[in-house]
Amino acid sequence: MSSITLSIKPRGKPISKLPRELSIDPNATGAELYETIAQQSNFSVHRLRITKGSDGTAIQNSNDATIHSTGLRNQSTINVKGLGPQLAWRTVYMIEYLGPLLIHPLFLLPTLRSLVYRTSHPLELSDIQVLLCALVTLHFLKRELETIFVHRFGRATMPAQNVFRNSTHYWILSGVNIAYWVYSPSSKAATTTIDSANPLILYPGLALYTIGELANLNAHLVLRNLRRPGTSERGIPSGFGFSWVTCPNYLFEVVAWVGVYLISGLNWSVAIFIIIACAPMITWAKQKERKYRSDFGDKYKRKRFAMLPGII
Repeated sequence: MSSITLSIKPRGKPISKLPRELSIDPNATGAELYETIAQQSNFSVHRLRITKGSDGTAIQNSNDATIHSTGLRNQSTINVKGLGPQLAWRTVYMIEYLGPLLIHPLFLLPTLRSLVYRTSHPLELSDIQVLLCALVTLHFLKRELETIFVHRFGRATMPAQNVFRNSTHYWILSGVNIAYWVYSPSSKAATTTIDSANPLILYPGLALYTIGELANLNAHLVLRNLRRPGTSERGIPSGFGFSWVTCPNYLFEVVAWVGVYLISGLNWSVAIFIIIACAPMITWAKQKERKYRSDFGDKYKRKRFAMLPGII
């Protein structure tokens, strides 16, 4: 059979030019199915979700499987849903990281400091506070540059409305929350200088921050090189940290922030951010471990710990 005919039923909000049926080669890939429907309906391929009418199983927009291998046959029904406005993942990441990248330097401005902390007197910053601002700014600048030049995304877009939820974590927790308390005139960092700081806390903090940031970058480069541009294909990662845990990029992210926590004088706002940030990363790391085991079978050396060595 050179081609099969699929019956198309809309789901959710109607797509005005969506065809009622489609003739396609059974050896065509899921990506080709998406592209064909997008072209015929004059609709963005990134705003489509296609599922099997028989059991609701999603047809992936990828080249990993053919129409035939998904179980679709002649006269099978597929459901097509419009996902609404979408934003590129790269754009979402850049918006998320922009918040703290702008907020922390703003808290160093005398006018804003007087307004926020309700005083008419000039509020001088300690060199520890300036150092913390520099470290946090460098961290998020690094993440912006990684988003532009390093990361390769398996999925092109996400629902535009999710950017508000995702940005809350960065703009509020790592932005306003940390900035307000760390740069406060009543914080421990405000009364500490580099000369007066406990060297057993300051220098280990700087070491953890530096090691964490560099090792995190290395892990991202390893992951980048496992995926060819424009594909969702993955290999088995290896290298520094990958023999310890499934996701060393998350591990070293935490290491860097523990460094910031130490330098801040054990400020509770930094601790809260680390704890809350760990929760989803632990979940993602466990999911990644399960996926590696499923995708690679015996070729993959299973990890006992997904993110934090000896803990979880």
